Amino acid sequence: MPIEPIYTRIVADIKGRIASGELKPGDKLPSVAELRAQYGASNTAIRNAMLVLRSEGLVQGHQGKGVYIRQTG
Repeated sequence: MPIEPIYTRIVADIKGRIASGELKPGDKLPSVAELRAQYGASNTAIRNAMLVLRSEGLVQGHQGKGVYIRQTG
């Protein structure tokens, strides 16, 4: 059975937190360092997860300010 990359688990977790209402539009995600500690993941895994979430329109980054949950609809 293939091992699931950690970034896909991070994406699934954040999507679940959005779906449950734990994360709402406008909420700021934790910093890369905080996400690394929370998930036990590398910078690359966190970056890949953010790329997937951005490509799906779920988050948007603001240079120097962080990554935020996007408004839906």
